[in-house]
Amino acid sequence: MSLTFTTTPNPSPVGAAERASILQNPGFGQYMTDHMVTATWTKGEGWHSGELTAYGNISLSPAAAVLHYAQEIFEGMKAYRHPDGSIWSFRPEANAERLITSARRMALPELPVEDFLESVRLLVEADQGWVPAADEGEKSLYLRPFMYASAAFLGLRPSIEVKYSVIASPAAAIFTGGLRPVKLWLCEHFARAGAGGTGAAKCGGNYASALAGQIEGTEHGCDQAVFLDSSTHTFVDELGGMNLFFIKSDGTLVTPELTGTILPGITRSSVLELAKEFDLSAEERKIPVEEWKRGVANGDILEVFACGTAAIITPVGELVWEGGSAPSTAGEHGGPITNGIRERLLGIQKGTSEDTYGWMHRLV
Repeated sequence: MSLTFTTTPNPSPVGAAERASILQNPGFGQYMTDHMVTATWTKGEGWHSGELTAYGNISLSPAAAVLHYAQEIFEGMKAYRHPDGSIWSFRPEANAERLITSARRMALPELPVEDFLESVRLLVEADQGWVPAADEGEKSLYLRPFMYASAAFLGLRPSIEVKYSVIASPAAAIFTGGLRPVKLWLCEHFARAGAGGTGAAKCGGNYASALAGQIEGTEHGCDQAVFLDSSTHTFVDELGGMNLFFIKSDGTLVTPELTGTILPGITRSSVLELAKEFDLSAEERKIPVEEWKRGVANGDILEVFACGTAAIITPVGELVWEGGSAPSTAGEHGGPITNGIRERLLGIQKGTSEDTYGWMHRLV
């Protein structure tokens, strides 16, 4: 590793009783654990000053590059407690590799895979009391590694100083009220990302650009917004934070191909591999939104679902747009194949289903 980490335990951690109360109903992203991991990169010196310290506020210059030029990236992943008490993460090497890819696109320094893995392990080890019990359903410890340009300079150039950090938050299922199909708004006035842009990087700007479509969808009674390609506004891209899949009557599992405007989701790639277990032929291609509209109406499309780290697998119901809608194929709780893939994936993550792919990585 290029980094070594010092550890300074939090002198005033959350008490056991208060932590237990929080874990009963943690919500999503509301409570932070006791510690954080930080490291610094400076031009000419590389990565240094790795440490685990008490969770706390960040001191940042008002002239920091991240505040003016949005030079930042992040990852989202989870730690799961297995029935034997051990704690595991799902494909963290893939998160590390994606952070590197995002760093290249955003002109940030690359953090070596082994340093990324150690930073995550160190935080989970220190805050393992925050990882929900194995019998707590879909609860997990959500992990947020992130990197941002911290140099104070009001000029457009790659930052000469960069900060890296990992924080964690206990999480319940992202959608409240139990598993149910989400109603989607077809966003035709805003695009999440454009050709040649940052759509394939996991950076905050992509999520900020999706908010206007999300608000528009909420105003029309929908849960999420789905975006089309920015060039022709005819092909399906993704939701603001999830990839889309379509199960067709001919036995194919189809998802929009990675064109540079779509985030290469780790859950997405896992679903593509799981397809064969459900006798599905996986296919990545451009999907006209008209194919979606027609397919759910004439039976060519049997099920639609979205996927991502936070939501895992979420059935998609009705698709709504200005002046029309396409019917749901999901029933009250999603289709059988959608739920089968969901249970298989969650079982691997929680340690209750055999991990035949070698996806799980033990942290503690």
